[in-house]
Amino acid sequence: MRKICIISGSRAEYGLLYPLLKAIKEDPELTLQLVVTGMHLSPEFGLTYSEIEADGFQIDERVEMLLSSDSHVGITKSMGLGLIGFADALYRLQPDIVVVLGDRYEIMVAAQAAMIANIPIAHLHGGERTEGAVDEAIRHSITKMSHLHFVATEQYRNRVIQLGEQPDKVFHVGAIGLDNIRELQYLTREQFEESIDFRLGEVNFLVTYHPATLQGQSSEQLMQQLLLALHTFPEAKILFTMPNSDADGRIMSAMIHEYVKSRPGNAAAFQSLGKLRYLSAMQFVDVVIGNSSSGIFEVPMFKKPTVDIGNRQKGRIKGSSIISSSENESDIVKAIEMALNQDFLASNVYPSQNLYGDGNTAIQIKQILKNTSLDGILLKSFYDIQL
Repeated sequence: MRKICIISGSRAEYGLLYPLLKAIKEDPELTLQLVVTGMHLSPEFGLTYSEIEADGFQIDERVEMLLSSDSHVGITKSMGLGLIGFADALYRLQPDIVVVLGDRYEIMVAAQAAMIANIPIAHLHGGERTEGAVDEAIRHSITKMSHLHFVATEQYRNRVIQLGEQPDKVFHVGAIGLDNIRELQYLTREQFEESIDFRLGEVNFLVTYHPATLQGQSSEQLMQQLLLALHTFPEAKILFTMPNSDADGRIMSAMIHEYVKSRPGNAAAFQSLGKLRYLSAMQFVDVVIGNSSSGIFEVPMFKKPTVDIGNRQKGRIKGSSIISSSENESDIVKAIEMALNQDFLASNVYPSQNLYGDGNTAIQIKQILKNTSLDGILLKSFYDIQL
């Protein structure tokens, strides 16, 4: 039985991987191995490995790597610990394929360990551009270490091939996050409010704002601009999901907590909503604000607008319901006002077909992982595009 090892380091990533984990677990001809690391194992970020276990998955290895520091030095040292931990974990598990998603530093060191151990790597969401974050370089680096590529659009497939990957190893399968939208049974408004102990209002915002690691301004300055913009809408109820463990993430989290304290009953912050509550929230909010990729991939499926702030997602393919804004307070205010404008909402900004597929991605990936021959797959030759 082919052993497929999936690695997850964050709540958001696990939410995306859930349908693939489920598909592999339910296939009697496959063995699922699961390694968790990073924020999953941190009390500061909610010990979200417990959500994975609550969903019925067995965690085979835990790789502790997250130091209590969000400085550049601290993160680099965390990566060093992670590389050591993944070397041991993969040696014990001896998987046939390692599966990784995205562009975080935890995932890069997992790929490095697998590459040195001569284990084939399958990478999800390669070929994308996010010019405002170090994630861009990490993503393309993982592409070059990987042997199978599962991409979200045809344009992203072409970009992976442009990086020298063989076309027959690059599969356009869509965005895996859309699978959850098709399959989950969402909470009602009453159930959702009870689950978060917070009452929504007539106007509601969902805010997820992560550090823009290549931005010239400090994270503190950028977060201040966003909070000032939100303060312009006193009637709005605001749900914050907290930043991830990138550089300066703790500074931003502290500012959010202070803001929530200043608006009792009108704002709430959550370390992790989990996939069900997070996607359920999208039904009841009027606009999603921040710089998370979910605002680009998943939110349009709910026919809700997104205000995408700054350059963190610059380069990704965006539908017309995505309103781009600078990090300046006044620009953010204008973007939110546009998102709330009834004329904008009535202007057919939601395409009849999602740019990122139809929500049938996990089964496609599982079948390819199951049936692809691994003979000689480690011997990669660079594919030169004929000009």
